[in-house]
This record gives sequence, C-alpha cells and structure tokens, in this order.
Amino acid sequence: MAVHTSSAAEAAAPTTRERILTEALNLFAQSGYGGASMRELARRVGIRESSLYNHFSGKAAILEAIVSEHGPASSASRLEEVRYKQLARQPAAFCRQFALDLVEQWSDPREHQFQKVITAERNRVPGIRAKFADHFYAREQSMMTDYFRGFALAGLISTTDPRETARLFAAGLIYIRLEHYVMGAVPSPRPKVIEAIDRYLAFFLSLIAAGNDTDNKKRKAKGETRGKAAPD
Repeated sequence: MAVHTSSAAEAAAPTTRERILTEALNLFAQSGYGGASMRELARRVGIRESSLYNHFSGKAAILEAIVSEHGPASSASRLEEVRYKQLARQPAAFCRQFALDLVEQWSDPREHQFQKVITAERNRVPGIRAKFADHFYAREQSMMTDYFRGFALAGLISTTDPRETARLFAAGLIYIRLEHYVMGAVPSPRPKVIEAIDRYLAFFLSLIAAGNDTDNKKRKAKGETRGKAAPD
C-alpha cells in the first residue's frame, strides 16, 4: 500500500521543467526579465546553473515557454478539450463554461504574475510579441470563431458574422476582468464577479438568440412601410 502511495506522490510531483518555469515566472515578476539571472533561477530551483541548459537554451527560451503555457495560451488549450467539444451544440452552456473558466484563471496568482511579466517584457525580447499575438489573436480567436460559426450553421444563434460575434463575446469578458481584477485596489469578491458574468451572458445571449434575424427583418419592414408616402 505504501508503494502505491509513494508512486502517486511521485507522479503528482512537478518535473524539473515545471519547477524551472514556476520559479522563472516568480523571478521575472519580481526582478524583471533583464534583472533576472540564470544563476539566481538555478538557485531557486535547487539545481546547477549548467543543468538549466538541459531543459532550455537560455533565458529567452524560458520566457517563450511561459508565454506558451499561460494566459491566452491556456484559454486556447481549453477550447480543444473534450468538455468543450461536447458543448458544440449548446451556445449558452459553452459561453458560461468559458466565462467561469476565465474567472478561475483570473483568480490564480500565477496569472497575475504572468500579466505583469508579459506587459513589461513583450516589447523587449524578440519574438515574444509575435508569439503572444499568435496565441491570443490567431489561435484563440480562430477557435472561438469556429464555435460560433458552428452554432450559427446549426441554427442555434443568429449572426451574420461569427468572427465579430466571437470578438464581441471576448470583449465583454475583458471589460469585466478590467473592472473587477485590474482597475480596483483589490480584486472583487467572487460572488460579485459571477453576478457580473451572469448579467453579461444574459444580455449577450439575448443579442444572438436564434430568431433575432427574423424579428429584425419584421421590425425593419414594418418601419419602412410606416415611412413610405401614401399612394396618390
């Protein structure tokens, strides 16, 4: 029995690579990319400085790995999971699950560190801006667009432009993040954030509800009839 317990503990223990990335994120957030040294990183991880190069070619490669595994990259990776694909015909459930997962991400102290690092460093290290933009604008937005396109083709929502619908959905969530996690002195309590999420989702889903196009056409036609001059 003790053998199984030990094996489980070993499986759950972070790998050296994971420890390097965790400590690098802490170090970059505290000292900045320019002020962080590989020697100090090795000391924090508890390995020799030379051993770092068995996992990464240098400091820039470590920062690139952090960008690839945090923030927008983690959101894009979630969209590939089975639990999301199972919601491909449930727009309301899909939007709520995505929003709730973002709340969990926003509440993670590592995400706060990541945002601090990427804001300060993405313009200083060659390739970081491009990699960040690729994960956020290209990969995540493309996948979100595919989901909304699927909803529209199935007649589950009304939209003439799935890409702009996906961007509108993301924009509302970004504003909630700014309001409740970025601009205030302290983050808002979780119940208040969830309340804001629910209010926004109700409004957004009402905008794209199936049948809205027909209703809009009826209202437009009725308005055009009223505006026409009476026949002679």
